[in-house]
Amino acid sequence: MTPETWGWLAAILLFAYFIRGITGFGSGLIAVPLLAHFLPLQFVVPFILVTDFAASVTLAGAGRKHIAWGELKPLLPASAVGVLAGVFLLIQLPRESLLLGLGVFVMIFGLRNLLNLHGEKPISRWWAVPAGLTGGTVGALFGTGGPPYVIYLSHRLKDKTLLRGTFSGLFILDGGFRILAFLATGLLLQQGMFTALLVGLPLMAAGLYLGHRVHLGISNPQMLRLIGILLLLSGASLVWRAAT
Repeated sequence: MTPETWGWLAAILLFAYFIRGITGFGSGLIAVPLLAHFLPLQFVVPFILVTDFAASVTLAGAGRKHIAWGELKPLLPASAVGVLAGVFLLIQLPRESLLLGLGVFVMIFGLRNLLNLHGEKPISRWWAVPAGLTGGTVGALFGTGGPPYVIYLSHRLKDKTLLRGTFSGLFILDGGFRILAFLATGLLLQQGMFTALLVGLPLMAAGLYLGHRVHLGISNPQMLRLIGILLLLSGASLVWRAAT
């Protein structure tokens, strides 16, 4: 990677994990589409998987007593099937298709945040099957599998502390399975991956540290709208890049 690429990698990681330190999620949604402008998606996805996994372990340390294990059990089998499907697609699909799919997916989630389309009605546990399949597939394919899980669990759990702890627990289990799958297929053994992780993990830790301690004078809905704008812009840029 060129010095310019290293500089962008550092800036993007700091920003993505700064946001995650504040909100508890969103690092992959921010980092993956932005890094995909500078590095192949087949490199970016396993790289961000490891940094996200380390972030989840860090955040779960304080919240392990607040994990709703009963809500995770129906999600995990479907998620495992989705991960296997996503790894296969990541290896097989051409670059343009991957960038276009990621761009559209990120734009949809950004629009959802921007318009504050968050229902309050509880949903059936049977929705764990499509949520797990979608989250596992999208997570392995694009490194941004959080949204289907977030949508499902936020309609099952209303306590914010319990919701945050359950997110972290799920991301650890789901991320651990994806790491094994990426090791088995060689995606985590690519040239330059070890060096990138040596640089990226301290930046991830610094971003989380700053996010926990910096107070922004805006409400949570305002923060979600700002993230939505960023996701729309980054998703649109990927769609443009795939089409040109």
